[in-house]
Amino acid sequence: MNIKALVLSAVAALALAVPASAHHSFAMFDAEKTVSVTGTVKEFEWVNPHSWLRVTIDDQTTGRAAQWAFEMGSPGQQAQRGWKPDSLKPGDKVTISFHPLKDGSRGGQLLTAAYPNGEQVGR
Repeated sequence: MNIKALVLSAVAALALAVPASAHHSFAMFDAEKTVSVTGTVKEFEWVNPHSWLRVTIDDQTTGRAAQWAFEMGSPGQQAQRGWKPDSLKPGDKVTISFHPLKDGSRGGQLLTAAYPNGEQVGR
């Protein structure tokens, strides 16, 4: 009976540890750099564990539009900062300030988003 309780306890501990290990750090972003880009909202995902903002931005080198992805906090964290599920809609023009990805990919950790008139989203 003690072995059975021990095994059940071990299984329960592992089941609780797996979701915690699945969460990643923000080490992939270069916190020493802050970059700004302007583009058009393609999609705003208000989802757990992290919200995402996808923006179409004109690539200065090719002249073609490219999709960028910006990772945000959880919906709860974003709500504390004044964001709402409908804060941004496809077609909205925005200027994004972010910490870029260290590997140079198109995207980063969103810091702020602002409308063309300078008003910050979520404030």
